[in-house]
Amino acid sequence: MNLRPFHLAFPVHDLAAARAFYGGTLGCSEGRSSAEWIDFDFYGHQIVAHLAGEAGEAGDRAANAVDGHDVPVPHFGVVLTMPQWEALAERLRAAGTVFAMEPTVRFKGQPGEQATMFFRDPSGNALEMKAFADDSALFAT
Repeated sequence: MNLRPFHLAFPVHDLAAARAFYGGTLGCSEGRSSAEWIDFDFYGHQIVAHLAGEAGEAGDRAANAVDGHDVPVPHFGVVLTMPQWEALAERLRAAGTVFAMEPTVRFKGQPGEQATMFFRDPSGNALEMKAFADDSALFAT
């Protein structure tokens, strides 16, 4: 299967903070932009930060229990290779990122074992970055 890039538009309350986080901290290159939005290349996918006033605070978002952790809902992210995931975890730690879930391996020894981490952007949007030792485990049951 030849996967096509996805597109995701999401709200932010400060474009400069979004630019610093997605462009600087995460290293996403910037595409088109205006006074109201910024396109970013998110590992080959198009995400767009749209200025939308104050976003909700992290404390008033829902969470679901997954493998003993509270997983923020909603969230988005990408499946990286293990070396990309490890490099990003170090980059985020060096930047002083506060994790909603520290980089960890969950479902250890089970189908779908994965390295994962959760963190929030400056507007409170939750991101999950994950990796599998074997990508065929992505949809394992």
